[in-house]
Amino acid sequence: MNGSEPKKVAVGMSGGVDSSVAALLLKEQGYEVTGVFMQCWDVYDDGCAADEDKAYALQTAMALGIPFKTLDFRKEYKTRVIDYFYAEYEAGRTPNPDVMCNKEIKFGIFYEWAMKEGFDFVATGHYAGVEEKEEEFKLLKGADEGKDQSYFLYRLGQEQLKHTLFPLGELHKPEVRKLAKDKMLPSYKRPESMGICFIGEVDIKEFLKQRIEEKKGKVVTSAGEEVGDHDGVSFLTIGQRHGFRLKKYFGDPMYVIAKDAEMNTLTVGTHDEALRDTFDVTDLSWVGRDPLTAGDEISCDLRIRHLGKLTPCVVKKSGDGFLEVRNSSRVFGVAPGQSAVFYKDNEVLGGGIIV
Repeated sequence: MNGSEPKKVAVGMSGGVDSSVAALLLKEQGYEVTGVFMQCWDVYDDGCAADEDKAYALQTAMALGIPFKTLDFRKEYKTRVIDYFYAEYEAGRTPNPDVMCNKEIKFGIFYEWAMKEGFDFVATGHYAGVEEKEEEFKLLKGADEGKDQSYFLYRLGQEQLKHTLFPLGELHKPEVRKLAKDKMLPSYKRPESMGICFIGEVDIKEFLKQRIEEKKGKVVTSAGEEVGDHDGVSFLTIGQRHGFRLKKYFGDPMYVIAKDAEMNTLTVGTHDEALRDTFDVTDLSWVGRDPLTAGDEISCDLRIRHLGKLTPCVVKKSGDGFLEVRNSSRVFGVAPGQSAVFYKDNEVLGGGIIV
């Protein structure tokens, strides 16, 4: 770290091992670290362990000897993330709440709070990297291929990356666990957090049923034959193999290949019918400069889900601003509403929402 005055960094601490080690590393590197716990969900709602998470975050801050703050973002989280989550499912699409959580909460209102409070940086325990090159900040994949979280971060822009640190970018998970254990951080034995950002692991259908009523509808084949029923297209996603009832035996597994939210009709088909090699992407967000103008095309790699296989593709910007994606091979379970993220080698170019 350059300069005589230590840089101030607000570390988002969830109570887990990753954010704990992020704070540890930054302190060891000479930063003036403040731990910040963001409360985004009501305690005990839907299995949320907010009280336990906060306790671990506080204990870690005390062990590291750093200041600790709690920010109450429950209202903003419900309006900006959860309402979006329900609205997308109700419209028949498949949202990604973790992408929205990073955009609106961690690198939205938390970032804005930190800048207003005079911090030089925010930091999190994401497995990703930031690099300044040719007067532009690059978002990079994490070194640990099994933990890389760059997919969730593609909506970060230049101003945010300029003031963001990802201390775990070059580390692998076992190294992080060992660092936590060696320093006897309270979270070193905590299990991996799973599920929805800030909420945890929940039954998605039960979670959705809190606002969306079950409504029986038809299951049909691509040829239009009625072959079963379901409890509502909102509870199912493209590529799903279960959650609907068939009255006909096909011999091979059947998957959701299309949904009609207005008619509440589900279309099922074989594995091959669930494969696509072309689709459109909208609501584009580029990490740096837009690499395309109307009519241009570039070759890059595509990922349509967290830790999904990276596949070569060609993207072309149409006159109406959509991206037309042509994949080198057919991809399974391309779901409208999900994020398509584009990579060039180790760098995240940006992404958008699948139409």
